[in-house]
Amino acid sequence: MKLPAAWIFLVLILPSLISCWSSDGFVRIPVKKRKFDQIADLSVSRYSDGADVITLKNYLDAQYYGEIGVGSPPQTFTVIFDTGSSNLWVPSSKCYFSLACFLHSRYKSSHSSTYKENGTSAAINYGSGSLSGFFSQDSVKVGHLVVEDQDFIEATKEPGITFLAAKFDGILGLGFQEISVGNAVPVWYNMVNQGLVKKPVFSFWLNRNVEGEEGGEIVFGGADPSHYKGKHTYVPVTQKGYWQFDMGDVLISSESISGFCAGGCKAIADSGTSLLAGPTTVIAQINHAIGASGVVSQECKTVVSLYGKTILELLLADVLPKQVCSQIGICFSNGYHSVSMGIKTVVGQSTDAPVDNALCTACEMAVVWIENRLKLNETVEQILTYVNKANGQSAVECSSLSSMPVISFTIGGKGFNLAPEEYILKVGNGIAAQCISGFSAFDMPPPRGPLWILGDVFMGRYHTVFDYENLSIGFAEAA
Repeated sequence: MKLPAAWIFLVLILPSLISCWSSDGFVRIPVKKRKFDQIADLSVSRYSDGADVITLKNYLDAQYYGEIGVGSPPQTFTVIFDTGSSNLWVPSSKCYFSLACFLHSRYKSSHSSTYKENGTSAAINYGSGSLSGFFSQDSVKVGHLVVEDQDFIEATKEPGITFLAAKFDGILGLGFQEISVGNAVPVWYNMVNQGLVKKPVFSFWLNRNVEGEEGGEIVFGGADPSHYKGKHTYVPVTQKGYWQFDMGDVLISSESISGFCAGGCKAIADSGTSLLAGPTTVIAQINHAIGASGVVSQECKTVVSLYGKTILELLLADVLPKQVCSQIGICFSNGYHSVSMGIKTVVGQSTDAPVDNALCTACEMAVVWIENRLKLNETVEQILTYVNKANGQSAVECSSLSSMPVISFTIGGKGFNLAPEEYILKVGNGIAAQCISGFSAFDMPPPRGPLWILGDVFMGRYHTVFDYENLSIGFAEAA
């Protein structure tokens, strides 16, 4: 669920880019903060060459911005440095019919001496519509580095009203080429291939201190020792596309959450997501444990809208939760356990009954969510009314932080803890202050999921190194 528009988030933006070579050979891009008092939904589904949906994203919640230059002389754009995508796009001067384009900087190819025409059509699909445009090629300046012959998208159509309020002009993806629309070579690849960085490594230090002037720093070419404490714990990239790795169990006060990730879960480190997102099954339990009313994903809402009454009736009739989805025909039944299509493929069972992968997974998530609502003594009407609201509440009592549990994520055999003051976002002051859960529901069905997205809530606590040469990701306590 997304947060109400009235809540205030700190958006970190780089009004003027100050980057320099230091004696260690790093390229440093400092990030500064300014307040942003409007939040809107921008659920994004990225596609790789028109293939399956890759992920969902709320870009307007992304908090860390920087400036780049495109063309010769450089035309300045504010972009999100996003490890969860791989393309660079900026608004085009040829964007005539989208108001959002006129409220942001627009690239003018006629003003650049290094522009090269391409013209291939491109589109990125968002929940509010499709951002479309065409590819062009030009020089791109990041800090003082100049990447030559970079393919990027000139956006000629920006969907919905969301981009109207956006503080960014475009997005610079730092993910792998495997998820790049049009198979365009990412900016980061060209930095490495053109010998512009000392080492094929970049790192993020994100300052979560809301009172601090510095928003953080992105370092291209290595990692600054002053940004972290101790040594990094490195894990291998398990699937190129995102910066994806295998994560172990998720714990509440050192206790496993129903063993959901005891056998391992997939996770990605994503600087373009402000919160920490995971399967509704687990997020509902975490939010229940910290006293927040559960966060419901769109997939879960769909299942509850279609089958909510039936699920409620079965639970109230003391049917085991793990049998509910198979009894209503959404999932296959394997003895006492409902089995999703992803598991069915592994065990080699066969059946002629049609089953929807995503629907089965979402049903299993919905059962856990409804069960938790019943434990709160909510009525059937309250549950069904709640799930149909545009935005579910994820607020907690600010006075309760001291009694909230530590949430821990097991990565590389080591526990990475988040204390309440690190996963609860406090907005406002005095009696107007509100405290918001940093955990958001996100359901991706097998075989790509279940998937965790470790966004800025996690990366703010743990300095993150993205090692392109060794295909690994490192986490250490942020300094």
